[in-house]
Amino acid sequence: MSRVRGKDTRPELRVRRLVFAMGYRYRLHDGTLPGRPDLVFRARRKAIFVHGCFWHRHARCALTRTPKSRVRFWSEKFAGNLRRDQRNLRALRARGWRVLVVWECQVGQLARPRKRIKEFLDA
Repeated sequence: MSRVRGKDTRPELRVRRLVFAMGYRYRLHDGTLPGRPDLVFRARRKAIFVHGCFWHRHARCALTRTPKSRVRFWSEKFAGNLRRDQRNLRALRARGWRVLVVWECQVGQLARPRKRIKEFLDA
């Protein structure tokens, strides 16, 4: 797991390019916020997380599979990830931030996330 990237993943880079091309400017991985959101729009008090479907357990997604070996380890690992994600989202919302989660499988067709991101940032 030490080789698994936490930053600059392919889906994250695609979303960053898309958001930049749309004319929005952002900060990356702000350590002062819970969960270190991937894209932070301080003036708007909005944050975007780009979640990998495997690690963050996207419901009903083909990329969300459980390895066949060490099932107990993986189920505990994934459950911990989900608890941490929920805790971070609650903490951000409690601070008055609005949060959008973009899933890895949605980044393949950029038209769909483009519309969601635009509506989220302009609201």
